[in-house]
Amino acid sequence: MTAAPAMASAILDAAERFVRREGYNGFGIDDIAAAVGTDSAGVFAHFASKAELGGALARRYTDRFLAAVGDAADPSLPPAALLRRYVDAFRQALARDGQMCLCGILGAEVASLPLVVADETKRFFQCNVDWLETVLGRAGPGDAGKRRQRALSILSALEGAMILARTLDRTDVLDEVAAEIVRVDAASASGQRSTSAQPCSASERA
Repeated sequence: MTAAPAMASAILDAAERFVRREGYNGFGIDDIAAAVGTDSAGVFAHFASKAELGGALARRYTDRFLAAVGDAADPSLPPAALLRRYVDAFRQALARDGQMCLCGILGAEVASLPLVVADETKRFFQCNVDWLETVLGRAGPGDAGKRRQRALSILSALEGAMILARTLDRTDVLDEVAAEIVRVDAASASGQRSTSAQPCSASERA
């Protein structure tokens, strides 16, 4: 990695730590600059504004999360295995970092976020719902509306459980919710049928 991409990555890493600890509105460019050993001009050399930085951060988080859970339409990955991988992604983030979902934090602040950050935050949630709908659709035939409702319920349950786990200092809260999702959904996902993955490409960001 060359110096410029390395610095951009370090800036994004620092911004992620600040957002997860203090929220988007709890820090400024000077804080980021100090954290990576440069000045504000050094940050602006990579990101023209805090809003641009926030949008890039949310986009990176979404792309990394989707890469971690895998392609929802991959025929080599059974729906049950994908659902287990999905809930484990939430559990591991809390267990490893002791931190909330980055876009969950941004979502709580969405009314005060710059448009580019709000749009990238919405993309995270929409891509997650689309991913879950695709997996649930592969698990068996059913009403598309009900699949969407279930996808929304799963995502809401996991995001909410992370908040409770942090607030109560009890990681087992998230474990219990994750186990119930696996019991109800992954256990019933015994069949597969062909479907097309919902698009979550860079072109949707425009």
